[in-house]
Amino acid sequence: MPGRPGLTLIESAPGPNKRFTAGAGGHSLAAMDTDLTFRADLAALAWQMELGADVALGETPVNRYETVAAGAPAVPPFAVARPAAAAPAAAAGPDSAVAVRAATEAAAQAHSLEALRGALAAFEHCEVKRGAKSLVFADGLPGAQVMVVGEAPGRDEDLAGRPFVGRAGQLLDRMFAAIGLSRTAQDPVQALYITNVMVWRPPQNRDPTPDEVAMMLPFLQRHIALADPKVIVVMGNTPLSALLGVRGITRLRGQWNEALGKPVLPMVHPAYLLRNPVAKREAWADLLSLKAHLRTRS
Repeated sequence: MPGRPGLTLIESAPGPNKRFTAGAGGHSLAAMDTDLTFRADLAALAWQMELGADVALGETPVNRYETVAAGAPAVPPFAVARPAAAAPAAAAGPDSAVAVRAATEAAAQAHSLEALRGALAAFEHCEVKRGAKSLVFADGLPGAQVMVVGEAPGRDEDLAGRPFVGRAGQLLDRMFAAIGLSRTAQDPVQALYITNVMVWRPPQNRDPTPDEVAMMLPFLQRHIALADPKVIVVMGNTPLSALLGVRGITRLRGQWNEALGKPVLPMVHPAYLLRNPVAKREAWADLLSLKAHLRTRS
């Protein structure tokens, strides 16, 4: 009995009731089906691994539909997860008050940037310090007319010991270069001076806690007094909260304010721009506002 090209007909039952099964390359359709099922299962497994399901929780698969039919409580489809009730914020304890007092005293005794760096290196009240590799103090030209204050070092900054050196830092350099400012410039008019609220990298790059910001604030205030910039640019919610006492950087960006007797311009952090490129248009408007402000003061 002729078959289609590429297929072999195999006699499976001789006699008047003989039957034929088709196969390719001498293999039966049953074998082909088994092979296809294996490949489909393998593809499904690879897909699940791409989604992150790379650990088997049991020796055998569990059919959840049969479990529900047997009387187990069913989970409604598309159930909306309700957020857990937020735990009440812990009040600042005596240890925090001691840390802030020690920071205030140490910062007040620093009469130079080098002395301030030494005071930070000797400060033992911040637990974040124990897990960090480096004290990330500052970069750029002390005395520059523009001082940029960021949030906290990341992994790249912790390894290098300098602020804003990762992808966000590279974007920051390009942003300010567009208006003629650079951390490598030696002319204070064209230079930047860069630091962070936190000088140590928090674990897993988490946001600094209010207690951590509170104990770093005296050092930051002294840092600004010693660097004596004409303008402060705060990038992100952490420095916005530390210096102006408010949050909501996407709402307050571009709105000039004042802190420590100096003009302050809030801007979104470059890391936010990497995640949300559409916000670069607003960041450019903020840079132009900064450029215009500096021109009127020169």
